[in-house]
Amino acid sequence: MCKPSKTLLGAVAGDVIGSVYEYAHIVKTTRFPLFTPLSNFSDDTVLTMAVADSLVHGKDFAANIWDFAHRYPNRGYGGSFKEWLKSDEKQPYNSYGNGSAMRVSPVGLAFKTLEETLKMAEASAAVTHNHPEGIKGAKAIAAAIYLARTGAQKADIQDFTASEFGYDLGFTIEKIRPGYKFDVTCQGSVPQAIVAFLDSRDYEHAIRLAVSLGGDSDTIACMAGGIAAAFYKEIPDRILERVTAKMPREFLQILKAFDEKFGEE
Repeated sequence: MCKPSKTLLGAVAGDVIGSVYEYAHIVKTTRFPLFTPLSNFSDDTVLTMAVADSLVHGKDFAANIWDFAHRYPNRGYGGSFKEWLKSDEKQPYNSYGNGSAMRVSPVGLAFKTLEETLKMAEASAAVTHNHPEGIKGAKAIAAAIYLARTGAQKADIQDFTASEFGYDLGFTIEKIRPGYKFDVTCQGSVPQAIVAFLDSRDYEHAIRLAVSLGGDSDTIACMAGGIAAAFYKEIPDRILERVTAKMPREFLQILKAFDEKFGEE
């Protein structure tokens, strides 16, 4: 099997690293162990794999997300999403939670134009998170990843996401860290993930900044990690090795298939 995609693994690694730093285990510092015995992938990774698999094989987003979540239960799914999983109708539920943005990184990596990236980001979000803020959050993360992988500078990424989506990005992680609270909305976590990337100096630093906020740490790190990996194009091998060791064989196969179909020429 070929080496798994470093770039798509940027989001996955953020999820795994952030998984243990929520609720009672919140940290407010960048100095913390990247991995603990309890570090593992959560719903962020499961649904990222579902979106990636949909793009590779042309599967319906709603049906595939529903299927993956049922096959990988008890991974920290939100309350409204769990109710959605109980229904065979698979109708969106007007959510503006960050679930739409946490799973969108494959979209940011797959397409040749920003226009198509934004269109598919909305499509992947709207099957559950059809609230305007839910769609906006997914589009913002996908756009940031697309711009990062196609050579945009940080200032360009910041300007586009701020002007196109109306996010206030005029803050630093260090400044907001002391007062930042747990927030699972797109509007309360997507800008923070983007700024964690903007403030960073490399991939690992972006993840540490994201987790240090002390909020929805796995999801913020997943979003920031997706952008950072696309921009820096490097993830330390020691991180990749620990993360891929946590992945089911199916996920590694999806990563391989995704690379084969959408890898950079």
